[in-house]
Amino acid sequence: MDYREIVAVTGIGGLFHLIATKSDGAIVRNLADKSTKFISARLHNVTPLESIEVYTTGDNVRLHEVFQKMKDQENSIKPVDTKSADNNSIKGYFKSIFPEFDEERVYVSDMKKMLKWFEILKANDLLNFEYLNAPAEEEAAPVAETVAVAEEVAEEKPAKKSRAKKAAEPTAEGEEKPKKKAAKKKTEE
Repeated sequence: MDYREIVAVTGIGGLFHLIATKSDGAIVRNLADKSTKFISARLHNVTPLESIEVYTTGDNVRLHEVFQKMKDQENSIKPVDTKSADNNSIKGYFKSIFPEFDEERVYVSDMKKMLKWFEILKANDLLNFEYLNAPAEEEAAPVAETVAVAEEVAEEKPAKKSRAKKAAEPTAEGEEKPKKKAAKKKTEE
């Protein structure tokens, strides 16, 4: 199990391990009680934690960056208990670990959710983000090679023309092909 496979589901608390996706939903395993269930796409949205961003006063940051700061400062600043703490102590905790938070757009309910998720990830030993923090240069090289190969393939194959373009295309010396006429329907008398 990897951080990339962890998802949040709207309307259901906690975090889930994404096992499989289907056209009408997903099969997930709850990280807290290890129960497996089907999540209908009609009722719920499944969001990978990897894609969640947090508002800051500058550029938005990925959620794993907030979790990394929480992990790094765990020894010096004790995480707040969401059940017993008041809103001001939760805001104070997040200000101390991540001063760039945008207080107007990051609500206390969001902060409580991040604290709960952090505890679930910590309990399941999923706070390893080194591969997410890898330099972009290492990941960009294979993509550049793929683009070059795709361009070569595109040059080798002539582009297919749509039927509409074929009909209006000149045949020789400016003449156009005659357009096909629709077949007339027979009417019964």
